[in-house]
Amino acid sequence: MQITGEMLIGRDDVRGSAGTLEAFDPSRGERLTPSFGAGTVQDVERACNLAHAAFDLFRSLPLARRAEFLEAVAQAILDLGDALIERAHAETGLPLARLQGERGRTVGQLRMFARVVRDGHFLDATIDPAQPAREPLPRSDLRLAKIGLGPVAVFGASNFPLAFSVAGGDTASAFAAGCPVIVKAHSAHLGTSELVARAIRRAVQALDLPEGVFSLLVGERAVGEALVAHPAIAAVGFTGSRTGGLALQRIAQSRTAPIPVYAEMSSINPVYLLPEALTARGDAIATGFVESLTMGVGQFCTNPGLVLGLAGDALERFCRTAADALTAKAAGTMLTPGIQQAYDRGVARLRDESNVTLVARGRPGGACQGQAALFRATAAEFLATPALHDEMFGPASVVIACETIDEMIAITERLEGQLTATLQLDAGDTATARRLLPSLERRAGRILANGFPTGVEVCHAMVHGGPFPATSNAMFTSVGASAIDRFLRPVCYQDLPDALLPEALQERNPLGLWRLRDGALVQR
Repeated sequence: MQITGEMLIGRDDVRGSAGTLEAFDPSRGERLTPSFGAGTVQDVERACNLAHAAFDLFRSLPLARRAEFLEAVAQAILDLGDALIERAHAETGLPLARLQGERGRTVGQLRMFARVVRDGHFLDATIDPAQPAREPLPRSDLRLAKIGLGPVAVFGASNFPLAFSVAGGDTASAFAAGCPVIVKAHSAHLGTSELVARAIRRAVQALDLPEGVFSLLVGERAVGEALVAHPAIAAVGFTGSRTGGLALQRIAQSRTAPIPVYAEMSSINPVYLLPEALTARGDAIATGFVESLTMGVGQFCTNPGLVLGLAGDALERFCRTAADALTAKAAGTMLTPGIQQAYDRGVARLRDESNVTLVARGRPGGACQGQAALFRATAAEFLATPALHDEMFGPASVVIACETIDEMIAITERLEGQLTATLQLDAGDTATARRLLPSLERRAGRILANGFPTGVEVCHAMVHGGPFPATSNAMFTSVGASAIDRFLRPVCYQDLPDALLPEALQERNPLGLWRLRDGALVQR
């Protein structure tokens, strides 16, 4: 399929007229063709009006048809074949195998949401039948089901050109909720975005859905700001920097009718080396830690950027083993020159801190390549050094030597909200872990034992979220079946005739759902 450099607004291909953008090959240091026309506020207006017009028709589709649409999108992405992987590789420098896996994840989560839609549990169908004879007052017939919020604006992420981008988890969960989607393509992978957008539009057309169910916009900051500010937009999905997420949140909250922004932003994902585990298998943990740290050149939001252990011989051995493993790691190509430069600035800032020690660097690289780094500091130094609390988006981490478990807990209490926290523990560490857990539960969306946080399974139980600044709303996840909840709201129907009720609430239960009826879960 040819890449044209055009936006997709409903059924039309539109060449933006507000200047041009070009994708960039970070491996070769070359700009890629074609150029893309940047959109205008008028293009945003058109896309939003189409989405608004499509909303009621799209959300009213039978669940089976909505699920069929999600499956059609998945198949259309697969039908793009090698062209999609090759373009994503050129635009990101990510290995082909990684991108093939990411395509599988993208398709898998679309199909998962198709199953979520078909089973209908997400509707939370709840019925409290009328009690006309109740004393002292009768009860009306009350029935609750969830409906889509409305059109959703999705911002593509830099580090996942497929799974967190045009057809990624935000888009898939919004479609599953019955919400049209307008995507603002990430400037780092414009061609990849167009290819996937065309696949989505083919699915829209194949199922004869309203054209406003999906649009793709390209442009600078003004396009994104206009999109979030538009009154037709009901929610925003964003993965990126804290600065970017907070800027969108400010716009959303300043609207006449504020809307939620579900922003995944910043996390350093602490790893706790509990004493028994550190003594028994510190070398193996160190090796696994370095592999996790350098995976994808550290460009994961779940990268282990902080390690805490008790000062002593076992921690010294861990640091030596980690340093040996790290120095053997080659520098890797980062996603964009801007990301690589920001990473270098973060490393340089820590090197300039007088109370921070550089433990090891990976092998140096060339332009747009990230060189791994490991630092260490004491607990007191960590608490006194704000820079140690900041995320470095790349393969860098800091080891903190604590004198006591109490000190480790004190540091935990000073941490910001996190996507993950990891406990390396053996049986003898259970009591210590139990002391840490309350603080970790207040700070992290996912708590792991004896693993590493890189790698997020797409399933029903996954939580990829956490307290601020990990995300802008700790009540929700951006990965897993529960991600659909971000784009739903409950509606209560009181004494409506059965024929006017949504199918999920009709007395004969035509969808065969399990429903909460008078407080009991029944399939009737």
